[in-house]
Amino acid sequence: MKNKIFGYGRVSSKDQNEDRQIAEFKKLNIEDRDIFIDKKSGKDFDRENYNILKTILREGDLLVIDSIDRLGRNYNMILEEWRDITKRIKADIKVIDMPLLDTTLHKDLLGTFVCDLVLQVLSFNAHKQRESINRNQRKGIDVAKEKGVKFGRPKIEKPQNFDIIVNQWKNKEIKTKEAMEILGLKPNTFYNMVNDM
Repeated sequence: MKNKIFGYGRVSSKDQNEDRQIAEFKKLNIEDRDIFIDKKSGKDFDRENYNILKTILREGDLLVIDSIDRLGRNYNMILEEWRDITKRIKADIKVIDMPLLDTTLHKDLLGTFVCDLVLQVLSFNAHKQRESINRNQRKGIDVAKEKGVKFGRPKIEKPQNFDIIVNQWKNKEIKTKEAMEILGLKPNTFYNMVNDM
């Protein structure tokens, strides 16, 4: 059976566009049916189309990705996936934006060493970049909190007539739905406030 070429693309959310990645795959003559796209974060491998692709991928096939971070967001994840595809499945990988990461080239020991070395450096860099983004985000949140910015939903104040209505409800003078309507509270809020009494 002839070896196949697959393209895998990923964007982090449904409102992001994957057209640029698909265009890159088309330039390499990858057929539509062999292009797999996920609209999901790269934080783990709970990605439907990626998992389907890995069950189809066979020895000698080629997996094309436009960038190394399509495999994952952290150093260990990227290395594990790379090894799983190239060592266990024995398929090749080509990273479009990093020509040194192409296992179809230089299949000798030196070629493998260079590819593994570049992969480790890039994976480490991607991991450090993610850590830096998270650290800066945390600093920004801390500064905003110091300035009095509130995060999350604003706390709902207890209505003035809350105790009276709840006593009527507890004494079965009014039904639960009626009590919530009078107080203008949703079920979760109503029960939370009752529990806090």
